[in-house]
Amino acid sequence: MIPLTLIQGAASKGAVCLDGTPPGYHLDRGFGSGSNSWLIQLEGGGWCNTIRSCVFRKTTRRGSSKFMEKRLNFTGILSNKAEENPEFYNWNRVKLRYCDGASFAGRARMRVYSIELANQLYFRGQRIWSAAMEELMAKGMQNAEQALLSGCSAGGLASILHCDEFKDLFPSTTKVKCLSDAGVFLDATNVAGGHTLWDMYRGVVTLQGVQKNLPNTCTSQMDPTSCFFPQNLIGNIQTPLFLLNAAYDAWQVQESLIPSSADPHGFWRDCKMDHSHCNSSQMLFLQGDFQVCFCYTLTQMYFRNQMLSAINGFSMSNQNGLFINSCFAHCQSERQDTWYANDSPHIGNKAIAASVGDWFFDRTATKAIDCPYPCDNTCHNLIFNDVTSTITISESTRLTFTPLNLLNAFLITLICVPNASWGFSLDSD
Repeated sequence: MIPLTLIQGAASKGAVCLDGTPPGYHLDRGFGSGSNSWLIQLEGGGWCNTIRSCVFRKTTRRGSSKFMEKRLNFTGILSNKAEENPEFYNWNRVKLRYCDGASFAGRARMRVYSIELANQLYFRGQRIWSAAMEELMAKGMQNAEQALLSGCSAGGLASILHCDEFKDLFPSTTKVKCLSDAGVFLDATNVAGGHTLWDMYRGVVTLQGVQKNLPNTCTSQMDPTSCFFPQNLIGNIQTPLFLLNAAYDAWQVQESLIPSSADPHGFWRDCKMDHSHCNSSQMLFLQGDFQVCFCYTLTQMYFRNQMLSAINGFSMSNQNGLFINSCFAHCQSERQDTWYANDSPHIGNKAIAASVGDWFFDRTATKAIDCPYPCDNTCHNLIFNDVTSTITISESTRLTFTPLNLLNAFLITLICVPNASWGFSLDSD
């Protein structure tokens, strides 16, 4: 159980969580041959794209260090046991907590007023990133011989956004690479023909001033919202990057492809809760093999194919790595059962941890793309049951969440404050 460290002096630099409290991290020191190696894991947890959702978020660990766990158990890629994490177990391992709601990329402050609430929101994700890196460099990371920036989900997106910045912290003699786990969020068409995730990202980018921190190699050609999507960023990243993603990412299936708003009659409900309940037409949508009319409109059904198309140019670079398995999963590096276990997911004869290790240490090139579902019997698929609020992971492992924890675990938190009169002003950074 690794204790939480709050970044002293962060507030004086404007590097604060949504509610103005200081950000924090958990650091487990390396030992032996890993004493001068560093692994930074950026925590995930969705985004807030409206004032109301951000006001709610600041009352949780996703928006305030007041509510963060004081100690965390490190598992998967963060484990300090060789039998659980053979490649990185003795490195300095850090989990940077996520409390800004914009993948560590916001750059504004919003004053919020209402009849019921009189408070402020701080959108300072970029400053949190900078303050955390400054503190870790002072704690020994500046002497790193090798360093890996990783992240899961919204943290996986953040590891893409900050990859080249991370590289620039070190001298050219330091071996620096980045890993994005479940961070390839796609601007995909939902079952009703809309773009749910694009609409959400537009709110995040506009509200939190994210456009100021997006690479001009993208914004000079596309709108800022499009430049928050990894598919439009990965081609210009100079630092070696590894993409670990499920071809049928469980969160994107739930919230981007088949959100409740796009399925008012519940035709897709059973399919999105448990992939084994999808009919042949629904699977064609997920596979991306042709067009199908399903009660709403004729749309191009292309999620898996769009994923492969989005990474095609990226995969051509010898320095980059891939592990795209045909599973209904999300975040496979932090969970022990998927990162490194006797029955963890494989492509061919190689598990995720071994694939990432071979790539990082330049042992072999790793460009693993699974055949389409249902050919992979090593998956630990996520199955949802909204009656019991239970997620079943494979046939032998069961995790139970309360409804609130389930929302926090699967990224998006929304709230409606009734009968409130709102006013706000946006301060520049």
